[in-house]
Amino acid sequence: MTKLYLDKNLQYVFGITLMAILGVSSIIPALPDIMEGLKFTPTTIGLSISVFTLPGVIFSPLVGILADRVGRKKILIPSLFLFGAAGFLCFFARTVETLLTLRFIQGMGAAPLGVLYGTIIGDLYSGRDRGAAMGYNASVLSMGTAFFPALGGSLAMLGWNWPFLLPLLAIPLGILIMLGMKTPEPRNKEALGDYMKGALRQMRTRKALALFATTFLTFIILYGPIVTYLPLLLANRFQATPGTIGMIFLAASLMTAVASFQLGWLTERVGQRALLAAGAVFYGLCMIGVPNMPGFWLTILPVTSFGIAQGLNIPTIMTMLTSIAPMEQRGAFMAANGMLLRLSQTVAPMFMGGVYALFGMEAVFMVGLTCAAGILLLALFAVE
Repeated sequence: MTKLYLDKNLQYVFGITLMAILGVSSIIPALPDIMEGLKFTPTTIGLSISVFTLPGVIFSPLVGILADRVGRKKILIPSLFLFGAAGFLCFFARTVETLLTLRFIQGMGAAPLGVLYGTIIGDLYSGRDRGAAMGYNASVLSMGTAFFPALGGSLAMLGWNWPFLLPLLAIPLGILIMLGMKTPEPRNKEALGDYMKGALRQMRTRKALALFATTFLTFIILYGPIVTYLPLLLANRFQATPGTIGMIFLAASLMTAVASFQLGWLTERVGQRALLAAGAVFYGLCMIGVPNMPGFWLTILPVTSFGIAQGLNIPTIMTMLTSIAPMEQRGAFMAANGMLLRLSQTVAPMFMGGVYALFGMEAVFMVGLTCAAGILLLALFAVE
């Protein structure tokens, strides 16, 4: 039997997924150099990330509707070209204003990518194959998350703007997809009002709402305790360097890749609810373990627990959401999930910052533990 990850259509989706994460992960190591090169201040350098992610919040609903109404490729291919061209033009930016404008435009191209890769997998596959494909894709995403910062950092040694050459990869990918990708397209002949009512009706089911809530809690954990405060804890408690902190995050990414690669096999044997519940338990173990480890390298143990949770949780959520929604409404479903994801990315650092200011580092991870408990309760009692 042909292995699913050798399917050319799925390999195109892998490329879309890698472009979806490239825009942030490849420039993170270059942020200090970008700040110096364009005269950003420490309080404004974050805008180079925020203006890129903002279009995902603003345009996700429109992307989902258009993908359902006019077709996936008609949205995908121009988005790849826009992402690649605007990202490449950032190479030539010489002022803060120019870079931020181009990053916003690049973000407009990136916004559909995060919605469409899951949507297209849902279109291409069903049953066990859908879960396996989501797992393979999550594995590719994790490897990209681990690899792109290293690649961007290497290019940044040549100059602050050199990582902005990487988005050019989206243009040949768009051409290849235009010429070679074979994917079913929705045949939506409903009036727009009927389409919207049908999509909203499906989204209000208990299972869909539970999955949306799980997404929100998952990314609160990711962007609160892990992305924002784990580096601070490691630096303050163990005097860890950026390089050694990066090794801890690499361990998490590798475990995510391993767990998600096995998702099809695991789903067949234990079921999706059990995987969500297991993911919640692994999140909880991480939240308990990280602030209580007596040595720096021992933190790898709870952080790899977090990596396993990510590998089980995120692709399972996406598989279940794409299974609820018919093809004609699938883009809207994934767009709604994407909006919640972006919202939690925005809310988590600010909320956890308040928790940290009032109660300290341990309280941040206790809130993360509470989110893990919420995911477990949703998996056990709300997801059918």
